[in-house]
Order: sequence, then C-alpha cells, then structure tokens
Amino acid sequence: MNELDVEIKKSLNEKLLSLEKEFEADFLTYYGDFSHVYNSFFFEALGKISRDNKKETIFIILTTTGGDATIVERYVNILRYHYKEVNFIVPDYAYSAGTIFCMSGDKIYMDYISVLGPIDPQVRNKEGKWVAALGYLDKVNEFIKKAENNELTQAEFLILKELDLAELKEHEQAKNLAIDLLKKWLVKYKFKNWNEHRTNPELKGNKVTGEEKKKRAEEIANDLSDNKKWKSHGRPINIEELKKLRLEIEDYSNKETERSLIKDYYSLFMDYVNRNRFDHFIHTKNYF
Repeated sequence: MNELDVEIKKSLNEKLLSLEKEFEADFLTYYGDFSHVYNSFFFEALGKISRDNKKETIFIILTTTGGDATIVERYVNILRYHYKEVNFIVPDYAYSAGTIFCMSGDKIYMDYISVLGPIDPQVRNKEGKWVAALGYLDKVNEFIKKAENNELTQAEFLILKELDLAELKEHEQAKNLAIDLLKKWLVKYKFKNWNEHRTNPELKGNKVTGEEKKKRAEEIANDLSDNKKWKSHGRPINIEELKKLRLEIEDYSNKETERSLIKDYYSLFMDYVNRNRFDHFIHTKNYF
C-alpha cells in the first residue's frame, strides 16, 4: 500500500468512526454485486466487528447493482444473528437484490439523490453473465400469448423452441424467491414497530393486525416486481416513488449533520474505489 493509500485509509477510518459516534452503531460499507466469490470477505469483515465491542445496531452503507438473492438471504441471516437492529444507508443506488437487502432492514436511510430499483432478480446465463430474470419470463409469456392467438411468427417460434426450459424454471424460481424474501422481511423487520395506522384517516389510531402487515408487504412486493410498471431492470426508484408505495423511508436530505458525515465519508470511499478500479470493496473500522 503506497503512502497516498495509507493516508486515505486513515481518513476513511476516521470518517467512519465519526459516523459510528453520530449514529451510536457499528458500520459496514458494501460496494459491489452479490456473488459467492465475495462471501468470505463479508464474513471476515463482520466477524472482526463482532469481536470488537460490538454494538446492538449496525448500519450497512450499500452501493450495488444486484446479484444473487440467495447470497443476500445468507447475509441477512448472519447479520440478524449478530445484531438486534440492522439499518441501511443508500447514498447513491441499490438495485435488484440490493433493494431486497434493504427491505430486510429495520430502517432505510436515503436522501433526494438516492434510488432503489425493481426487484428484478438476476441469474447467470450460460456465458456466466448476470441477466434480469423478469425480462426473459415476460418475453416467453408474450410468445405464449401470441401462440394462443395464432399470431406467433416463424422467427419467434424458432426463438421459443431454442429456449432452455431448465433455465426458464430457474428464472421463475428466482422471481418467486425475491418476492417471498421481501414479504417475509418487511413483516418481520421493517413493520415490526408499525403498531398503529398513521396515514389512513379512516383507520388512524387503530391497531395494525398481522394480516394487515402481510397485505401491505405483498402489495409492495408485487409493485416492486412489476416489470411492466418499471419497464427496466435498472429503473431508478427515488424516495417520492417509494412513498407512493407506502414504504417508510428515513429521509436525511435536510438533516445537515447526518448528510454531511455520510457525504464526506462516501465521497472519499468512492474516490478510492474508482481510482483503484475495484469492482467489489468492503470497509469497516477494522477491516480494509
């Protein structure tokens, strides 16, 4: 590590410690997709935090284009083993499986430039590249509907004929897993302190039932997985759109101290990542 990197490391650690002091919690910054390749780095980083005067709460500063939802499920199980409360900060973007990861949190912190994305699960194709599952499924369903109406062209028939049924099944399973995880985690974590209705004038003050929590979670999951609504795997969904889905977000846009600390740290973090051309990076106060 050269002299400049040493200074950056020192500064990043200082800025992360300032965040931990402000929020009275442990912090872990995660940049990159979710792949088996990076499991050991995440486990090692989390293990070092848990051995060093661990707090009851952890904040995950997350930037990701997505990846494998089964990896996210494993991360959530491990985080919940170590911490009573898990919160997420999205300074920039968290798409696909990143959105699912955020939905496992007790709180999600965003500002006016932050975005999540549709929960369009990603799977690896035969070439090993990440592909959006919903796009494949939507196109197949379109072909099937055209076939039922005798409108399928010869070219479309040949494409449909060449599709791998096992691969399509995997896409379908990935979609169902994403929705199931979202519904489960919203009810178990995000909605755990939602005890009274607050926004509906007709229900305001009434106790929220378990069934109502499940219904709200299902509505949010269906909205976020609606490919026809968002039209793109990488469609950015900002705070205003998330509020329309009746998802509660901690907006720090006008909280000067919080926003300044997050921005100062994250700007330096991303400068370091981009300068070194890292495609994946994890940082804690004692893991770099």
